[in-house]
Amino acid sequence: MAQEKVIDVKNLFASFDDEVVLSDVSFSALKGEVTVILGGSGSGKTTVLKHLLGLYPVKSGYVSVLNKDVTHLREVEQVELYLQMGVFFQNGALLNSLTVAENVALPLEQHTNLPKKLIREIVRMKLGLVNLEHAYYLYPSQLSGGMLKRAALARAIAMDPPLLFCDEPGAGLDPVSLQSLDSLILDLKNQLGMSVVMVTHEVLSILRVADRIVFLDKGVVAFEGTVKEALESDTQVVVDFFSVLKDHPR
Repeated sequence: MAQEKVIDVKNLFASFDDEVVLSDVSFSALKGEVTVILGGSGSGKTTVLKHLLGLYPVKSGYVSVLNKDVTHLREVEQVELYLQMGVFFQNGALLNSLTVAENVALPLEQHTNLPKKLIREIVRMKLGLVNLEHAYYLYPSQLSGGMLKRAALARAIAMDPPLLFCDEPGAGLDPVSLQSLDSLILDLKNQLGMSVVMVTHEVLSILRVADRIVFLDKGVVAFEGTVKEALESDTQVVVDFFSVLKDHPR
């Protein structure tokens, strides 16, 4: 039985000011897996992510997220889809004027009618999942880089989304904090039954968390497959990307 697709992209084309950014991009992400989208600067990975998040309209091609064709959604359906997607931005995107708890509570306050007491309990539970119970009353400016990432992750999972997008989650972290964050993302994926789509260029992170890899090069999919297949690939851009492992083995 075929595994369910949470993302399905077919023949996606995108251009800006007559410059072609994506050309005939097709790939899928499967339920319960971590799919990593990677590629060098200018490869188109950020453009793909913005199409998946609905930040860019699909002008040519097909994009399905959680079995919803994003090109033909009514406004109310679009909102419903957004509420099933958690987004973990590389800079955290926390509001500095709010405490950590207030930041995590925001999605629940804006999109549910839950009582305040229950929201507080949910917030404590989410902070517990990312080992930040002690930061409940702290402000973002009082957190270390690793703690900021975990607080942002707690907010991204506040609504128990079946699909989590991570945009360069490990950017700016030292190797130990990065490994800790990778482990946390995997633990949350398993505990909450989420599917994860991640954009990153951190080689060791990819090896730790990825089930499948989509490698973009100059706006096209140069490779799609498992990590094992990627490491055995003879596609030159993939070989070059993972060549760092020869000098820094796992």
